[in-house]
Amino acid sequence: MEISASSRERRLTLRLKGELDHHGARGLIRRAEQEIDTSLPLQLALDFGGVTFMDSSGIAVVIRCRQRMRELGGTVTLCQVPAQPRKVFEASGITRLVAME
Repeated sequence: MEISASSRERRLTLRLKGELDHHGARGLIRRAEQEIDTSLPLQLALDFGGVTFMDSSGIAVVIRCRQRMRELGGTVTLCQVPAQPRKVFEASGITRLVAME
């Protein structure tokens, strides 16, 4: 899983590329928390445009990011979510907690 980060005006964007499974999820959570702690954003955009496969571990990533952003008084948005990860998110009901564009 490749991760790139950019921050502008209290909005942090994490662009994800590759497969997001239980192996990649741990590293992604660590990296996301580091980027959040460094930027202290009010908005976090998780860009799934480059994700080619995702299992239920992706839900854990989103929940952890949401928890950390709530501690800061911020929000999380899921962006450019391809069909396969979108099905996982919709089946889980996570879209009731996190906005998906």
